Amino acid sequence: MSTRVVVTDYTFPDVAQERAAAESANATFSAHQARTDEEVAEVVAGADVVAVQFTPFGPLACQAVAPGATIIRYGVGYDNIDLEAARAADLKVGYVPDYCADEVADHTAAAALTLLRKLIPLDSSVRAGEWAAVKHARPLKPFSETTFGFFGMGQIGQAVLSRLKSFGFRFIVADPGLSAEQARNLGASLVSADELLATADIISLHAPATQQTTNYFNTERLARMQAHAMLVNSARGQLIVEADLARALSEGVIAAAALDVFHAEPLDAESPLRSAPNLLLTPHAAWYSEAAIDRLQKLVALDISRALNGQAPRKPVAL
Repeated sequence: MSTRVVVTDYTFPDVAQERAAAESANATFSAHQARTDEEVAEVVAGADVVAVQFTPFGPLACQAVAPGATIIRYGVGYDNIDLEAARAADLKVGYVPDYCADEVADHTAAAALTLLRKLIPLDSSVRAGEWAAVKHARPLKPFSETTFGFFGMGQIGQAVLSRLKSFGFRFIVADPGLSAEQARNLGASLVSADELLATADIISLHAPATQQTTNYFNTERLARMQAHAMLVNSARGQLIVEADLARALSEGVIAAAALDVFHAEPLDAESPLRSAPNLLLTPHAAWYSEAAIDRLQKLVALDISRALNGQAPRKPVAL
């Protein structure tokens, strides 16, 4: 039987780069829009290399592919791949964590600066016929007196910090995988999560969704933040209890937030976030630029070529 490459689902205009990578190695290629577990298992049956975008890749699919197959996730995360099932089936899993780091860092920094300078309430006040800067901007610290906190400090967090250095913030970071020396080398001070909550004027989230971090920002922890503090999340929606955040904003527990990621996407029409005040919402757009899409597909095509040549994924997931 010939070697098979399958794309389970995609939102790109085409998958020409992926097809070319497969055909250059004399592999057959097919692309689908599979959604259910059964559909995915059917289209990947016997496949040697699979590229997955958003559809879940669960136990049925892991059992359906060829022995030792490579699964490549289009994206920074791989939450939709059942890693336990992949491990049990002795599969290789790769992902593309570096295709949009600059875009996400730019978006995160822009959202943070928008909140800190109160651009949204100021804009709304002008449109409402007011001309009252202080009324809608207060309280507003100069950036030189503002403590900018990071919950997690990976590649994107570091890129955000680098972009913001020239504004004069004091940077603090809570990350159990970071040493005090590493934090200092980045220009930040390492603190505990408790100190981060208590002292940061704004917190940018850059942690994966793990057992320890999922639903971390709940009512109890939001209450430990300062009343003027703000929250920015372009990492994982699972880090925040959305109903708790909506309530905290409505009750003035914290001042403002900006979210680009959510528990369920698209955001539910009945979500309390939609009516929460002082909340900037974007539709999981931080990753986007035309160049990023091309970069993502190019890197997945490279991983297809690597897999067909017997090589490990460029960025393997530890199973």
